[in-house]
Amino acid sequence: MADVFISYARADKARVAPLVKAIEAKGWSVWWDPEISPGKEFDDEIDVELQAAKTVLVVWTPASVTSRWVRGEARDAAERGILVPVRFDQARLPIDVRALHTTDLDDWGENPASASAQACLQALGTMIAHAAGPAAVAGKAGATKTTAEAARQAPRFSICVLPFANMSGDPDQEYFSDGITEDIITDLSKVSALRVVSRNTAFRHKGENVDISKLASDLNVTHVLEGSVRKAGGRVRVSAQLIEGETDDHLWAERYDREDTDIFAIQDEISQAIAGALKLRLLPEEKKAIRKRGTDNAAAHDLYLMAREVYATSPEGDQRTAQAVVQICRRATEIDPNYVEAWALMAAGHRQLREAQGGQSSEGLAAIGRALALNPDLAEAHAVKAQLLQQDDDLAGAATEAAIALKLDPESYEVNRSCARLNYQLQKLDDAIRFYERAVALMETDINSAAMLISCYTAVGDAAGTRRAAELTLRRSDLILAHDRNNAGVIGYSVDALAALGETERAKTRMERALLMDSGNRNMRYNFACMLVLRLQDKDAALNLLGPLLETVADSFLPYVKADPDLVALHGDPRWQAMVAAAEARLAAAKDSQAPESRQPA
Repeated sequence: MADVFISYARADKARVAPLVKAIEAKGWSVWWDPEISPGKEFDDEIDVELQAAKTVLVVWTPASVTSRWVRGEARDAAERGILVPVRFDQARLPIDVRALHTTDLDDWGENPASASAQACLQALGTMIAHAAGPAAVAGKAGATKTTAEAARQAPRFSICVLPFANMSGDPDQEYFSDGITEDIITDLSKVSALRVVSRNTAFRHKGENVDISKLASDLNVTHVLEGSVRKAGGRVRVSAQLIEGETDDHLWAERYDREDTDIFAIQDEISQAIAGALKLRLLPEEKKAIRKRGTDNAAAHDLYLMAREVYATSPEGDQRTAQAVVQICRRATEIDPNYVEAWALMAAGHRQLREAQGGQSSEGLAAIGRALALNPDLAEAHAVKAQLLQQDDDLAGAATEAAIALKLDPESYEVNRSCARLNYQLQKLDDAIRFYERAVALMETDINSAAMLISCYTAVGDAAGTRRAAELTLRRSDLILAHDRNNAGVIGYSVDALAALGETERAKTRMERALLMDSGNRNMRYNFACMLVLRLQDKDAALNLLGPLLETVADSFLPYVKADPDLVALHGDPRWQAMVAAAEARLAAAKDSQAPESRQPA
């Protein structure tokens, strides 16, 4: 394990690299997560390294201070007295670490001999020596001592919010219990004195019979919140209990039996009750942040949660689910016209719908325009706009919007997924891999990004990466197929994973079954064609699948098809060239026919 764990925002990687070099020159080992190994659980790997490090260097920048991950890692290190913070660009520090001595590195000039760099290195050396035993630091004092002493005064509470159980007797209500869980995680994450385990880590334990003490130990948390939700007949019953991890004692428990319109009040009361039970003092801005929501209308919020669940679990390019997302969000915005998140999600649905059936981007751009008019700082809205512009083949505009989104929230699932798709089309595969890895870490139900990693790693010649991505895709696919064995779209993802793992016969069997079940599924047929070219070297079979697809391919998807590295082996084939030329001619003719008729002078 490393001597120094570096916590930083991905956007600052180039700035952090010279600092890593200076630390390694001192003979210390560094773990700074330049690339997480694919197929491993992202949060678990980080947590193992974080807990094993002798000291944690947190690099505060305007980008990192907005990162819940960096803030959480800093809080954990502060609680253990091993935090060494540095700062660039006079970043405004989080409230809970302002008492700690922080070294400004704006003037270090990437020179390890500079005064500020030496102060940082001295602080790290003291922490590393301290880990070797008290005698090693006898008589040492200064900035690091101030840091350690202040850190020991920091609150020592952390919590995992387990997915609330759906007790409604209706599986279709699962979205509601999951949504409440996510909202509570989000609310508690706004409390600076509390470290909250990420949604992705917490949701890995959904449906499990959990040993609370073991879970708390594994996740290094002091407390666990678990609960259940029953929603029926216009009423909702929420039960919640806060459990101390070490003793398994119930510190607080409550049951709320209210009208379903009171759901926001219930969530606020749970967050306040947890803070009270842990004797945490909420700052005024934190209380305000907890109460701040996208809408005050419970019915609109319920519809949004429903649409988000459909969007997150649907195969990419599925027309029916895309239509459902648009329709549900449209109803939510009719109830609350100022519901920013619903407008943004509606635009995402329009993007998927256009990818499935073609058409214009006007409806999607109108929805995203409304979202950005209401909140120009919503990262997800800029991310969706980037994808809409990418569909219009406006790659420069898409890159601009993606950069804005990434700056606003580098830890957003939708932002990372959008950046990954853009970089994939631009053939910047290393960047695409980085963003797809983050997307799969942030959303445990995202199979598409996991499948795209198979393609990316294959294209760059990383056999180990390809295998790990295929194993992840297959695990996620099989979880869904265990409950919905006829989900053709998910079967499609699993076929490529099986082929990448060398299980050719299983892949062929699943492909044949899926084509019989849903022969018109365009996205699935496309994925099969990629697999046939890349894994089985069967160009004729691939072209047979692609022929009908290219006859109707949308203008928004054709540039992606032409740039797809999975299909490069077809580019010299006359059949492929003829198919692409025919598609381009058809789309050009359709575009001309939609243009206003030119007026000839009399």
